[in-house]
Amino acid sequence: MTRSVYLTPRHEEFRASVHASLATLIVPEAEAWERDGAVPHSAWRMLGKEGYLGLLHPERVGGSAQDLFTSVVFLEELGRTGFGGPRAAISVHAYMATHYLAVADDPVLDRAYLAPAVRGERVGALAITEPGAGADLSGMATTAERDGDHYVVRGVKSMVSNGLTADFHVVAVRTSPHTASGPRGATGLSLLVIDAGLPGVGVEPVRTLGWRAAGTSTVTYDGVRVAADRLIGRPDSGFYQLMRSLQLERLVAAAAALGGMDRCLEDLRQFLNGRRAFGGTLAQLQAPVHRIADLATELAAARQLVHHAAWLYEQGELPATECSMAKLHTTELACRLADASLQLQGSAGYLESSAAARIQRDARAATIAAGPSEVMRDLVGRAVLRTSAL
Repeated sequence: MTRSVYLTPRHEEFRASVHASLATLIVPEAEAWERDGAVPHSAWRMLGKEGYLGLLHPERVGGSAQDLFTSVVFLEELGRTGFGGPRAAISVHAYMATHYLAVADDPVLDRAYLAPAVRGERVGALAITEPGAGADLSGMATTAERDGDHYVVRGVKSMVSNGLTADFHVVAVRTSPHTASGPRGATGLSLLVIDAGLPGVGVEPVRTLGWRAAGTSTVTYDGVRVAADRLIGRPDSGFYQLMRSLQLERLVAAAAALGGMDRCLEDLRQFLNGRRAFGGTLAQLQAPVHRIADLATELAAARQLVHHAAWLYEQGELPATECSMAKLHTTELACRLADASLQLQGSAGYLESSAAARIQRDARAATIAAGPSEVMRDLVGRAVLRTSAL
C-alpha cells in the first residue's frame, strides 16, 4: 500500500488493529451473510462493542469523536475484507443514516436512535431513492403531511441498504409543495426518522447483482403516523441537509473503494505468482506485468486524491468538487481493476463462486450509489468551467 503523508503512526497502529479485528468479525461470516442477504444484528452489536460504529460521532452519544482519517483507515480496511455487501451496510449505518442525527444534535433523537446505533443495538437505513427519483430530487414523491403532533407519511423508497434488518429509517420526504421561486428539488423537502416497526411500514427484499449482504429492500410507507419530534432539523431544510452530507457519503464511498482495490490487487498478485504457464509463472510474462504496473500506479494516485479531499473536509471546508472527483475516479478505477483481475485469472476468475467475480459485481454498485458517475462528471465539469485557471 502506498504511504500517505496524511496518516500518522497512530493511524497505522489503528489500521493493524482493525485489520486483525475485521478478519475475525467479518471475513469468516461474510459468505453466509451474502447468502442470507443481510448483516445480522449479532454482528452489529459486536461492531458497536469494538467502537467501529461511532468513530466520527460525538462523545455525548458514546462515540469517540476521532479525526476523519481514523474513519478513512477503517473504511479502507473494511474494503480490504473483499466483501462489498457488509462494506455498504456498515457505511450506510455509521456514516450516512446516523450522520444526519449527529449533525442535528437533538437530545430526543440522540437518546432514541443515535446512542443505540453507536452501540450496535439499533440498525439504521437511509431511504432517499424512489422508483421515479434518484439523483434528481425534483421527482421525489414521498409525502409527509402534518396532522396535529404527527406526520402522515405516504410513498415508496427503493434500493434501501439495510432495509431488510433496519430498526429505523432516515427518510427524505416532501413536507411542503414546491414553489415557483426555486427548483422543485430545493424546496419542501425534510428528513424524518421512522421506526421500522410502525404500522404501515412494509419491507420487501430485492436481489441485487452485487452488495448482496447489504439487506437492500423496497420500503413502502402507507399512511404511517410519525411523531413530529422525529423531524431532523427544521421543516423544509432537507435539501440543504442532503447536499452537505452527500460530500461525506462520497468520501466514504471513495475510501472504501480504495480498500476494495487493495484486496483485488493482492488477490491478483497471489494468483499471477502462483499460476504456472509457458515454463514459468504468469507474473513473469510482460503483458500482465505491464497491466499490473498501470493499475497499481492509478491506485496510488487515487489514494492521494481521496486523502487530499478528506484533508480538505477535515479543515472545515465543504470540498464538493474534490469529493466528487474522488468518488468518480476511485469507483470507476475499481471497476477497471476488478475487470482486469477477472480477465487475467481466466476461467478461474469467471466462476460465479470466485472472489474475482464477487469483487467485480460489488465494484459496479459503488459507481451508482451516492450519485452515479454521470452526475459526478456533471458536477466536476461545471465546477471547472466556472473556475478561472489564472
